[in-house]
Amino acid sequence: MDLIFLRRLRLEVLVGVHEHERLAPQPLFFDLELAADVARAAASDRVEDALDYSAVAAALAEYVSGTDFQLIETLAEGCVERIFERFPVEWLRLAIRKPQALENAEAAGLVIERRRRR
Repeated sequence: MDLIFLRRLRLEVLVGVHEHERLAPQPLFFDLELAADVARAAASDRVEDALDYSAVAAALAEYVSGTDFQLIETLAEGCVERIFERFPVEWLRLAIRKPQALENAEAAGLVIERRRRR
C-alpha cells in the first residue's frame, strides 16, 4: 500500500470537557496517513482515479463542523468512520492536536490507527 498524507490540517471544532471549551469552536490540527493503492492514478494521471486529499480534507471539515463531543477520542473515531465510508482507504493513522488544551504545553492530543473492517 501507498501512503497519502495531510499535515497540520487546521479545523475549528467544538470539543472539550471544560466549560471554556464549550463556549466556542477551537482550532485543532489533524495529521493523516491514508493507505491506498495509487497505481491506477499514476498510470492515468486523472484525479478521478486518485485518493483526492482535497476531498478528504473537505469531508473532515464538513463532519467536524456538525459535531459537539466532549472527548477528542470520540471525535477521532467519527472522523475515521467518515473516511472509511467515503474513500477507498484500507488503513489510516490519525493524529489530532489541541494547541489550547494546556497552558504549559504546546499541545495535547492523540494518535489512532485503524484498519478497514471487512
